Formats: sequence, C-alpha cells, structure tokens
Amino acid sequence: MGEKLRPRPDDGESDSNSANDPANYVVAVIKTERRGAIAIVTIANPPVNALPVAGWYRLADAIREAGRDPSVHCVIVAAEGKGFQAGVDIKELAADPTNKSMIGVNRGCFETFAAVYDCEVPVIAAVNGFCLGGGIGIAGNADIIVASDDATFGVPEIDRGALGTATHLARLVPTHKMRAMFFTGQMVTAQELQHFGSVERVVPRDQLLDAAIEIAEIIAAKSPLVMRRAKESINMIDPVDVKRSYRMEQGFTFEINLYGDSDELRDAFVEKRGADLRSAEDLL
Repeated sequence: MGEKLRPRPDDGESDSNSANDPANYVVAVIKTERRGAIAIVTIANPPVNALPVAGWYRLADAIREAGRDPSVHCVIVAAEGKGFQAGVDIKELAADPTNKSMIGVNRGCFETFAAVYDCEVPVIAAVNGFCLGGGIGIAGNADIIVASDDATFGVPEIDRGALGTATHLARLVPTHKMRAMFFTGQMVTAQELQHFGSVERVVPRDQLLDAAIEIAEIIAAKSPLVMRRAKESINMIDPVDVKRSYRMEQGFTFEINLYGDSDELRDAFVEKRGADLRSAEDLL
C-alpha cells in the first residue's frame, strides 16, 4: 500500500490488543499512506464512516501533517466501505447526558473542515456512495472532487436536530438549490454536481481512487513552491470566509441543542422511532 505517514506520538502503538482501547480505535478509523508525492488519507470506520469526536480530530491532524510535509505535493481524502462519510456519530451524542460530546464534535468538525481548506497543497476528495453532513464539509472544502457514479450528496442535519454545513453545501450547488436541499433533506447525485461544475469527474466506483490519483499526479508534477502559493492565494480571494461562516452556523446548532427537540430527534434516530416534538410553545 505504499509508505505510511508516521502516526502522532499520542496516537501511539498501544501494548493492549483490545479493540476498545481509544488509541487503537482512533488509529484504525483514519489510515494514511503515500504514493510518491501524493498522500492518501482514508476514513475507515464501518459501517457508514460516521466519526466520533476523537476521529474528527485525528482526521484533521492527518490532513495537516500531510500538508506540512514538504515532500507531499497533493492530498487525497478517500473512504473505505459503502459510503464516503455520514457525519458525526449520533449514538455518541445520544449517549452523553452532558454537553461535552456536542462541544467536542463541533470543534472536531471545525478542525477537520479547516484542515482541508487550509491544507498547504491541493486536496482531492474521492467520494464514493453516500456523502452526508460532515462528508459535505470535507468535500465542500476540498479543491477538487472526484465521485463514483453511485455517489449521492445531502445534508440531513435538520432531521437530526442540528444545523451546519450549509456553508459547505453552498460551495457545491447554487444558492436556491442549497436552501431546498437543506430545508427538505433531499439528495443530489454526482452527475447533478458535475452539471453544476463542482464535481470534476464521475467514474465507476472501482476506478475512483485511480481517477483521483491521475489528477493528483498532474498536480504533483508541478512546482511545489508555486503550487503552495497558488493554493494560498486562491483561498485569499474566496468571497466567503468559510471558517467564520461555519462557526456561526455552529452557534445556532448549540442554541437549538438547549431545546428538547434536538435531543429528541437524535434519540428517535438512534431508537428508530418517530420523534415526539415539544418545542412549539417556545415559538409562542
């Protein structure tokens, strides 16, 4: 699989073989490898690649470590399994009676999306299957998106008692389409995003990583100094400060978390039942 990037010391090689060891768990969730001057960061947390708090921080660290390595000229973010990324670990949030996990996942998502956006070299998102919630944050901040022909994109946040990622969805679709998707939870296909110009290439799933590497090799062959300055300069002319915009959205997520509906929507999702919503009186 190629040369592996060195794990952070605090991820450590634990002496314990227990699958429940947090250090082992986080390392297993995020894999890194090298293909020459290309770093591939892979999300591997079946069944749907939803990430716990620690997983978001590890993903952010892996992307930052790759971008800061002068021998890396391009980064690919990919995923194993049936889908790219399904957002946060709702079960982790539902199991925590405090706000600790909510705060942690808010900050972890922010760190990951910022790591993709601020990465010193171009980032290619190789999206397979479903790309939901936090997956939209990763893909929306990437410089280039390659998708499998069965890829679908959406933001089910409202149905899970949360907000956020509208900032990143707005980088993929026109404004009114973003609003319709956000308010209704509707999905769009890779082919639709290619029509909008936000997906560069749509290929069969078994050709996805090869297609991403093909583009990455073109980028990696260019002057690394010029490419890094190009990435920095393009970020500086963006019309929207994506980090500030997303942080503002997160403030609303935390606000609605203080109402009962957010907890109830998450619990109903985990328990696979209808939600008993009670916050209508708060609007009176």
